[in-house]
Amino acid sequence: MKTTNINFIGNRNIALIFSGVLMILSIGSLAVRGLQMGIDFTGGTLIEVGYQKAADLTVLRNTLDAEGFGDATVQNFGTAKDVLIRLKLHEGLSSADLSSKVLEAINKTTAEPASVRRVEFVGPQVGDDLAEDGFLALLYSTVGILGYIAWRFEWKFSTGAVIATVHDVVVTLGLFSVLGLEFDLTVLAAVLALIGYSLNDTIVIYDRIRENFRLMRNKTTEEIMNISVNVTLSRTIMTSLTVILVLASLFFLGGEVIHNFSIVLLFGVFFGTYSSIFIASPMALLLGISAEDLMIPVKEGAEIDRTP
Repeated sequence: MKTTNINFIGNRNIALIFSGVLMILSIGSLAVRGLQMGIDFTGGTLIEVGYQKAADLTVLRNTLDAEGFGDATVQNFGTAKDVLIRLKLHEGLSSADLSSKVLEAINKTTAEPASVRRVEFVGPQVGDDLAEDGFLALLYSTVGILGYIAWRFEWKFSTGAVIATVHDVVVTLGLFSVLGLEFDLTVLAAVLALIGYSLNDTIVIYDRIRENFRLMRNKTTEEIMNISVNVTLSRTIMTSLTVILVLASLFFLGGEVIHNFSIVLLFGVFFGTYSSIFIASPMALLLGISAEDLMIPVKEGAEIDRTP
């Protein structure tokens, strides 16, 4: 495949301004609107019901919405005959009363009555613990990225990679805040997967930059970075398109259970690729990365003339 010659690094200021605006909008929305947390974090009631035949989830969702349970999440559990209903906390209703009302509501529109298999209550304290653990998972992964890239490359590269990763996470969370999509443990898992994907793309480009720094001594840092991004562009596009095809299938065919999961990754793959090109490398350039930072150190005594 023919190598492109696009001036990515030369257009870094436009990209950085665009990303800065997105970050400001995302942080603003998170500060004002926040995230619509799922019952995994806020607490709530989980009800598992069973049918003799396959359940129509669309009918169940519409019925619960009409009965005042619009916050309910309905999904199959195991087989098409088993249904899991998640509800947020309802003041003044115990888990037993809530499950009775839900069962009464869904049996109004079905010829065959549903049987309750189990009812579980997730307390607010458990939700707080999960939210704290999720935040710590994001924090630890970011620190791990910083340490790994600083050890493998150079601290200026690691700082650029972390800034790009934080950019992807903040903009993705901002999307969920603006659209009012529910944030649960599944979405958190997708965000952590997004961090790994974005980092992988960044490391591929960093590897090529380091290699070209050692081979191209007569070019400027900006030229070497631009060449490196262009050389890896075909690989980046093919990888992203392959992942997007899989995620698009999950989005359209996977059902409501993994709908938000696929949204995070679809959006994240695009911005992860974008940030690897327009954020990670330019940030390292702004921090003053140079060929000297990546040269292999000469061992002591290696250049001593040993001629007798």
